[in-house]
Amino acid sequence: MDYKVVEEKLKYLYGKKKGEETTRKLEQIIIEAKRNIVCDDRALWDEKDIALITYADSFEDSSAPTLNTLNRFLSEYIQDKFSIVHILPFAPFSSDRGFSVINYLEVKKEFGNWSDIEIITKKYRLMVDLVANHVSAQSKWFKEFGIGNSKYKDYFIWFDKENIPAPDVLSKVRRGRATSVLTPFSTNEGKKFLWTTYSVGNTSDQIDLNYKNPEVLLEIIKIYLFYFKKGVSFFRLDGIAGLWKELGTICKHLPQTHTIISLFRDILNEVCPSAVLISETTTATKEERLSYVSEDEANITYNFDLAPLILFSFYSGSVSYLSEIISNLNLASSKSTFFNILDIHDGLNVFSVSKILSDIDMRKIYDEIEKRSGTFSYRSLPDGGKAVKEMHITWWSALNKDDEEPFEMQLRKFITARAITMSIQGIPAIYYLSLFGSKNDLAAYKKTHHGRDINRTNLSYDYLRKKLSNIKSRESKIFNALMDLIEKRKVFKAFHPNARQKVISLDPRIFAVIRGEGYDCVLALHNVSNEKVTVEYLDKSYILEAYSFSWNKL
Repeated sequence: MDYKVVEEKLKYLYGKKKGEETTRKLEQIIIEAKRNIVCDDRALWDEKDIALITYADSFEDSSAPTLNTLNRFLSEYIQDKFSIVHILPFAPFSSDRGFSVINYLEVKKEFGNWSDIEIITKKYRLMVDLVANHVSAQSKWFKEFGIGNSKYKDYFIWFDKENIPAPDVLSKVRRGRATSVLTPFSTNEGKKFLWTTYSVGNTSDQIDLNYKNPEVLLEIIKIYLFYFKKGVSFFRLDGIAGLWKELGTICKHLPQTHTIISLFRDILNEVCPSAVLISETTTATKEERLSYVSEDEANITYNFDLAPLILFSFYSGSVSYLSEIISNLNLASSKSTFFNILDIHDGLNVFSVSKILSDIDMRKIYDEIEKRSGTFSYRSLPDGGKAVKEMHITWWSALNKDDEEPFEMQLRKFITARAITMSIQGIPAIYYLSLFGSKNDLAAYKKTHHGRDINRTNLSYDYLRKKLSNIKSRESKIFNALMDLIEKRKVFKAFHPNARQKVISLDPRIFAVIRGEGYDCVLALHNVSNEKVTVEYLDKSYILEAYSFSWNKL
């Protein structure tokens, strides 16, 4: 590791004296941690890599901790279908289904323990969330701040009532929320107004960390290295774009944030070069998201535009927008790619795509989501207005209205939508509820009034086993169709995340892409309409039934 380069980065962040001091401390931290890190020597990814996204408690059995039940599910049903397992935050937390972390170094006791996590790392490449932007108000760090411990005084961004920034300054901050940026908390030294980028409903207990204090950066790096020791190989940098704050700016995508991510990459390259960094930047344009992916920063970025673009394609029966956007996505290098998602634990993000599609087209998407009992969350605009940030709905419900079409037609549509994500450059990921085509959990939403709970249902393992053992059940048909799709994808080397990609125009209803080169070249065709379509390519005809797909060797 070139500590001279690291030192220059730290001097840029903290000035000459603090930068040099922080470099010396960091070097010792890395040397000590590296002794206990075991790293495999493997390629970053290939066409057989597919990710499963799940909570630690998504699968419930009253007789066992939930991580034990997750392990059973993986062993009995998933086996080697997926190679990557993303377990959403499993540390003790106070809100936001795990993202308000109380103690990074522990596993929530109801979930299990580190031994359960390590069992998964022996079979799969484990992805975890490095929740680096904020901590819980119940964390030790914040409690110590509250009682006046001087060590933690500058761990957070806070203001006295007399020096709160002007409203026009705070309104510039780009956030995925419509609540106030600052939240009042009572401390032993009086009321303080803390920076709280993220909040859930009326709760603001996620307190932003102050990266202008180098001790905060070192604390997070220690946690990062601890995860390496536990066998983690994929790191999701949660909400990373707003790490560094500067009043008077949007507090997103600042040069200092990019510098910190480059430090994470430097450390990764030193302790485990086969590990992977994934940047998660929701309130970002396509160009802003791609700015985090390079040889120096993250390996992978989320392809947030896919879900709304694919929905619009099926709603309209036209792939024009989808084809245009995918054809203009360019990878930075062979060490970079996309994380191709449709549904995740959050809602379907529309920040970027709302700047691509017209207001009329976005309204069409919103109207269709409302017809399917979906709901929305909003973000504040600089002018005081609000805009949709996320659409809350399960992927099955987003595509299908009950009883509008026969089940077999709905299933075909569901599988073809997923096939699109598996045919383009990137690593495809499937959220656990999509394995079974789960519908909106409206009861959960009515109970909590939190839109994301529509798509966060925990599943009874006994109930699930009964459904999957019955080949005629709806859940079994959907699960088996997805497993078949996954196995089909793995056959084609052309679907390597970095293989050549060329989107072609054959018919407005068909998303057509050529992947790979030479003998491995594949023509992937996907019909987003309810009509039978015939297309021709290189003097050969291809017939696609309504909502069907076809992957063809050329």
